[in-house]
Amino acid sequence: MPLANAFLPQQELEPTEPTFELHARVCTTCFLVQLNHLVPPENIFSDYAYFSSYSTTWLEHARNFSQIAIEDLKLDETSFVMEIGSNDGYLLRHFAAANISVLGVDPAIAPAKVARNQNVPTETLFFGSKTSIMLRETYGEANLMIANNVLAHVPDINDFLSGFRILLRKTGVVTFEFPHIMNLLEGTQFDTIYHEHYSYLSLHSIEICLSRHGLKVFDVEELATHGGSLRVWACNASDPRTTGPGLGIIREKESDFGIATPEAYDGFADKVATIGQNLSSFLDEVKKKNKTVAGYGAAAKGNTLLNYCKLTKKDIGFVVDANPHKQGTILPGTHVPVLPLSALEQNKPDYIIILPWNIATEIIRTCSFVEKWGGQFVIATPHLRILT
Repeated sequence: MPLANAFLPQQELEPTEPTFELHARVCTTCFLVQLNHLVPPENIFSDYAYFSSYSTTWLEHARNFSQIAIEDLKLDETSFVMEIGSNDGYLLRHFAAANISVLGVDPAIAPAKVARNQNVPTETLFFGSKTSIMLRETYGEANLMIANNVLAHVPDINDFLSGFRILLRKTGVVTFEFPHIMNLLEGTQFDTIYHEHYSYLSLHSIEICLSRHGLKVFDVEELATHGGSLRVWACNASDPRTTGPGLGIIREKESDFGIATPEAYDGFADKVATIGQNLSSFLDEVKKKNKTVAGYGAAAKGNTLLNYCKLTKKDIGFVVDANPHKQGTILPGTHVPVLPLSALEQNKPDYIIILPWNIATEIIRTCSFVEKWGGQFVIATPHLRILT
C-alpha cells in the first residue's frame, strides 16, 4: 500500500508513488501488535497533512480533557504541561488560556507552525531519550505530560517511553490515549491499520512497556473516540498514588476477551475480506443502476479501505474534506480527487461513503443538506450500512 497520508498534487495525471508492505503481527509473549515493515518516520511525519483542529468532535474532546486535568491534578500558573504529538496546538491552547505554561513537541512542520501562531510554543522534533534530555535542560520537568494518539506513531516504543521518565517530575502524571485493540478486533476496524500506526495497544501490553521504564498505570478510562479508545493515567513507579477503579475494570475486560491469547486474533483476516467483498459488490450494483458515489473525509483509514478494495475514481468520483491542506490533491493509490465540501451540493451524489466512520454523527449533521436530493450516507465497516 502507499502511505495513507501521502496525498499527491491533482495535476499529476499518472503519478508514481512508493508502496510498502502492510502487515500487522502479534507478539505471543507480550501481545503488543506491531507492523512488521517499518517505514522511516521522517518519510511520514515531517510533511504531514493531518490537522487536529478540523474536527469539531475532537476539539470538544480536547477541551473536556483539559478541564478534567486542570481540576483533578490541581494545575495552576506554577505548573508546566507538555504534550508530545501536539499537532496544531488544538489541546495545549486550553491550558495556556488558564495561564499554565505549556510546550508542544511535534515533528510535523506545518501543524507546528499553526500552533506557534496560536501562541503555543512548539519544538519541531522527534521525541525520544536523547531529545528528552535536551528538553529537560531547556524547559525543566513537567507536572503533566500528554501523549494523545501518538504512542501508535512511534517505531521504537521503548526509546519513546523512556523520555517520559526523564522529563516527568517525581510526583508528575502522564496520560496516554490510544485506540484499544480490543475494539479493533471486535469491530474489524482494519482500516485503522496503516504505516504511520506502528503499534496497536491494549492495557495489557502498555503496562508491560511502561514497567520497563519505571512507570505504572494508576487509572484507566474508556473513551468513544477513534472507534473506542483508552485513556491511561500513569506516574512514576515509586509514586504512592491511589489506584483508580478503572484499572481493575479494564484488566478484567481484557482478560475475559482473551487479549493475551493467540485465539483472540484468529479469523481477523477473513472478516476483513468479507468487508472488502461487500463494499465492492455494493459499488458494482450502484454502477448498474447508474447511481453516483462520492466519499466524505480524506482520512488515512479511508485510504486503507479504498486501497485494500483496489478502488479508483471510476468507483468513487471524488472525496470531500474540510481540511484545505488536503483539498486540491488526490488520494494516495486510488488517485480519487479531494474537493471542498461545496462539491457535494454541486454534484449531488446519490451515495456518500463516510470514510472516517468514527465521526459519522458529526459528518451527517454537517451535511444534512444532502436530504434535499435524496442522497444517502454509507458506512462500510464492520458491515455495510446505508444510513437513512
